Amino acid sequence: MKKLVIRFLFAFAGIMAAVESHAAPNPDLETVRGRIVAALMLPPVNDAHTKALTESLRKDGKWDDIDYNNLSRTAFQHIQHLHKMIQMSRTFKKENSSLKGNKELKDAIYRALDFWLAHNFIAENWWYNEIATPDAITAILLIMDEDLTASQIEKALSIAARAHIDAKGARQSGDRIKIAGIQAKNALFKRDAATFDMLMKLIEREIRFVPPDQRGMQYDYSFHHRDDHVNNTLAYGTSYASTFVEWLPYTDGTRHRFSEQAVELLIDYYLDGICKQMVYGKYPDPSAANRDVSRRGYGGPRGTATTECLAAATEYRKAELLEIIDIRKGRGKPAHSFGKFFWRSEYYTCQRPNYFTSVRMFSTRNANMEQPHNEEGLMNHHRGDGTNYLSQTGVEYFDLAPVYDWQKIPGTTVLQKASLPSENEIQKYGSMSFVGAVTDGMYGAVAFDFISPHDPLQARKSWFFFDSEYVCLGAGIKSETDNPAVTTINQCHLRGDVVVGIAKTAQIQAKSERRLNDVRWVYHDSVGYIFPEPVTVNLSNRAASGNWFQINRQSGSSKDELSMDVFKLWIDHGAHLNGAAYQYTVMPGVSRKQVAAAQQNPAVEILSNTPELQAVRHKTLNMVQIVFYKDGYIRLPDKLQVDADSPCIIMLKIKGTDLKEISVADPSRKLEKIHFRINRKIEKKGENFRAIWNKSHKLSEISIDLPQSGYAGESVTVAF
Repeated sequence: MKKLVIRFLFAFAGIMAAVESHAAPNPDLETVRGRIVAALMLPPVNDAHTKALTESLRKDGKWDDIDYNNLSRTAFQHIQHLHKMIQMSRTFKKENSSLKGNKELKDAIYRALDFWLAHNFIAENWWYNEIATPDAITAILLIMDEDLTASQIEKALSIAARAHIDAKGARQSGDRIKIAGIQAKNALFKRDAATFDMLMKLIEREIRFVPPDQRGMQYDYSFHHRDDHVNNTLAYGTSYASTFVEWLPYTDGTRHRFSEQAVELLIDYYLDGICKQMVYGKYPDPSAANRDVSRRGYGGPRGTATTECLAAATEYRKAELLEIIDIRKGRGKPAHSFGKFFWRSEYYTCQRPNYFTSVRMFSTRNANMEQPHNEEGLMNHHRGDGTNYLSQTGVEYFDLAPVYDWQKIPGTTVLQKASLPSENEIQKYGSMSFVGAVTDGMYGAVAFDFISPHDPLQARKSWFFFDSEYVCLGAGIKSETDNPAVTTINQCHLRGDVVVGIAKTAQIQAKSERRLNDVRWVYHDSVGYIFPEPVTVNLSNRAASGNWFQINRQSGSSKDELSMDVFKLWIDHGAHLNGAAYQYTVMPGVSRKQVAAAQQNPAVEILSNTPELQAVRHKTLNMVQIVFYKDGYIRLPDKLQVDADSPCIIMLKIKGTDLKEISVADPSRKLEKIHFRINRKIEKKGENFRAIWNKSHKLSEISIDLPQSGYAGESVTVAF
């Protein structure tokens, strides 16, 4: 009897297991799965193209236009094989395709898939093995589904399983969230509800600020992909956001939908991080790019898919998202103005309705540039040396990289060498800590105590941003070599005439390269470059040549020689320097007459340009911006005096003879408070500041608390 009961219990357990295995599908899981398949099937198909792919496929499952022998980091054309299979699979399943269910097409898909499964190609670049290949294989599985054989599914799943959160490449940052997303789709194919649920929670948890010195989203909304703390917001940081956003419409209305808090943080990151590193939120700022700048087509306009998903998900900051969508679709013009300093990445951006500009730097806290991974960006040595690109349309530098002079990057001061060092010498860490900016969210001043990691060169460089113009200063430029030091004002596509103001004349320049003396201003493409005092400049407005392969040795890079007309303007300081300087003002979106008038009657006044102190006053805005490289004081107009106890940056807004607002920052990130004195009576206390009037000295003693930890370097603004 006992044995009979045991047998019954085992039999009952087997029956229950069978019942569970054939239970009704998980509704939420099936909803998400169906939406992903629908998204994969959404792109239109071209039956003629698919037919050509089928006919060109060899009997052994190979295509002749793919090199299957080269598995190197600069090649791996094998991924094209999988992309062709996705097109064929989509056509095979598409309702309106004449090839839907076609036997010959199915046989071709089988041959191509069986060939891949038999060879199981492994690239030297891990990214293909753990991201690109599993992603493509999973797409094929979801599209073809039951039209594949059990053996094909089993082998394909084993390859797709390389995308796994415990894999080597699933590091905290954009790669981890991307790999989790691929694994989640794999779980959906297998209808593995427990694994899918776990992965959705993991992806949601990844949308967060990370502690200082960790990879991921920084407290300033920039993104660090590696331990070098290089700004990667527009590369891995964008993929990080888009992976999260991709799941919003898939999970909408299901229990897997992300929390509102996570969605809102992602929108903050998208608008205040990604979009504020793009010209009008549409074109990537070349200054924010790393090796990407050496990829053909990189600087083109971005699409609206991610923005539309965010706008559809919530009402949070919806108006700003809709403005970005309109700008990207050409339905509206930018109206949003801001000044934004990414203190965790040493990067400042300034936007006005008619222009966008930025400054990129480095310090002891981060490296100057990304390494040339996979032999891309081979001439990026000086692209972190105070780079100052200026865009009005967003395409001033588009695909200019193959003909670029990489020792004349806009904004930089660089020793001119016969050739750049090896690409293995690109990435360097800074030896200086006084690197930063002050901003109130609209205006700002940037300071760069520059010491070149490549050359025996140093300089104190600063930028002062207003509305119609910004000022660029350099002082204390030192070098003891025979190589001349050059400060490049701009290098961009040549658009129309170049006009130079010399003495009291305006001269249109013929296409050539020349040295010009007694220059007051230069005008090109609606931008004026104004010099407070007559200077000698070098100007080139002629064709330059080069090729893509010299900056990017990927197998697809062309070696064909290209020629483009380039505008290049620079100041040659000469060799063996011991304190050279420069100063100029940039005015975008103006006429030639406005430039000439501004040179005669400038709205900005340069108060100081020394290695110890750089300061500018804007007369119309009643604003003063001061960079103290050491403790000291400055006397301003209207008998105003500012006395600082330590190196810092201070911005003052003045109304009449009274102070309206003070903004401060500590570029060194060493201070807990900033102390300074002003000869105006201020008696006020706040949550983070204290101002006490010293009657005997007729000075106000002001102390302002500074942000710490991940916020160290952020500005503080106090209104009076």
